[in-house]
Amino acid sequence: MEFLNAEKKIDTTDIAYVIDGFKNGTIKDGDKLVLKGTIHRIREMSGFAFVVIRTSRMTFQCVWEEGISDCNIKDFSVEECVVIDGTLVVEERSRLGFDVRINSMTRISGKAEVPPVEIGNDKKIEKLNLNTLLDTRIISLRNPKMRAILRVADGVMYAFRNFLREEGFTEFVPPKMVESGAEGGADMFEVEYFGKKAYLNQSPQMYKQVMVGVFQKVFTIGPVFRAEKYSTNRHINEFQGLDVEMGFIDSFEDIMELEARMFKYIFKVLNEEYSAELEMFLGKDARLPELECFPKIRFMDAKKLFADAHPGPQGENALLEPDFAPEEEKWLGEYFLKEYNAPIVFITHYPTVKRPFYAMDDPEDTNYTLSFDMLLNGLEVTTGGQRIHDYEMQVAKMKQRGMDIDDFEDYLTMHKYGMPPHGGMGLGLERIVQNILGLDNIKKATAFPRDRDRIRP
Repeated sequence: MEFLNAEKKIDTTDIAYVIDGFKNGTIKDGDKLVLKGTIHRIREMSGFAFVVIRTSRMTFQCVWEEGISDCNIKDFSVEECVVIDGTLVVEERSRLGFDVRINSMTRISGKAEVPPVEIGNDKKIEKLNLNTLLDTRIISLRNPKMRAILRVADGVMYAFRNFLREEGFTEFVPPKMVESGAEGGADMFEVEYFGKKAYLNQSPQMYKQVMVGVFQKVFTIGPVFRAEKYSTNRHINEFQGLDVEMGFIDSFEDIMELEARMFKYIFKVLNEEYSAELEMFLGKDARLPELECFPKIRFMDAKKLFADAHPGPQGENALLEPDFAPEEEKWLGEYFLKEYNAPIVFITHYPTVKRPFYAMDDPEDTNYTLSFDMLLNGLEVTTGGQRIHDYEMQVAKMKQRGMDIDDFEDYLTMHKYGMPPHGGMGLGLERIVQNILGLDNIKKATAFPRDRDRIRP
C-alpha cells in the first residue's frame, strides 16, 4: 500500500522562486538552476542567442552560447515547452538583475508549428484586426499583454468575492436554464429542454432575491445571456455578471454605499497585487486612483446638467429621453472627474418606464424609482436599487404594466411569505475591465467573446 503526500512542495523550477532567492541572497551568481517554461522569443546573434522564456505570469531572459550550451538553438522554436539547466549570471542591465546562462535545454512538448500570430511582439498583436485577434484567440491569448487583461479580470473577481465575504455575504449558484425571464423581456436565447421551451437566464434577479429570504446577504458570479442584436464596442451576448442582493436595508443608498466601499477595495487590490498587469496598459509605475469622493446626482438633474452645457437641439433632445445616450454618460464622467476628481458617479432616481417591474417607485414621485446606475469614467458598469418587497404592491405594479401574474408564480411566492426591505445591484465584469484598462472593445476583455456573429472558438 502506498499513500500520497498531499503537502505542498516548493517549486524550485519557477522563476519566481529564483527571483525571491536572488533578492534575499540565498541564490547567488554562479548558482545552478533548473527552470521550466515556454519559449516566448528567440533572437539569434553571432555565436549566441537571447532566449526569452514565458511562465504563468512573466517572461525572463536566458542566454544560449555556442560552444558552452550543450544544445543547438536551431533545434528549438517559439511556443515549445522546455526544461532549462542553467547558471545564474549577475547582469545589471537585466531588469531582474540577472540572466540565466543555458547549459542545456530539453523540449518537453511536441515540436511546435509556426504560430499564426507573432505572440512575442506586443506591437504586432495590438495592430491586428479585431476579427483576426479573436479568430486566433487560442494562440493570441498567450501574448503577455493579452493575457494580462484576463489577470485583471481575475483580480476584480477575487476582490469582489473577498470584500463581500468580509461584509458577511454568502455566495450561491443560480441556474442558467429557466422557464421564463426575470426581467420580463424578450431578449432571451431559447433552448429545447426535453421537449419543452426553456431559456438561458438573462439575469439571476429572481434567485438572488429569493436567497435574501434565506441568507439576508448574498452574491453570485456567473454567465448572463442576452440575445440583444447590438454590435457595439460595449456589448456582448454572454458576459460575467457580478450580482449582489442584501436585505433589511434602510434605503437604496445602503447599496450605493456598499458599492463605493467595494470599488475602493477592488482598486486597492489591483494596485497592490496586479500592478505588473496595470502597467502594461496604464504606463510604468501607473496606478489606479485612490477613490475618496463619490458624487450622486438625480437622473433629471444630470440631464439638466448635460443640457445646460449643450444648448440647442442636442441638449433639448437629451431632456426628452428617459435614459442616457453613451455620449451623455461620457460627458458626465468627464465633468465629475474634472470638478470633483471623482472617476465614479452615482445617478439615482431613474424614470419608472425605464426600470423593471420589481423596482420600487419613489413614494414622493412615482414617475421615478429608488434605483441607480454607477458610471465609471463615463461608462455605465452597474445598475441597482431597492426592490418591491410587499406582495400587494408588487402585484399592483405588475397589473399596472399589463403583466399576467400567473406567469410569475414562483417569483411572487417569496413575497407572500414575508420579505425584508431589500435591494441589490448587477455589475458587468467585462465592462469594468474594459474601463479600467482603457480597451477600445469589450470583446478584448473576455477570453472567448460571444456576439451575434461569433460562437467559436
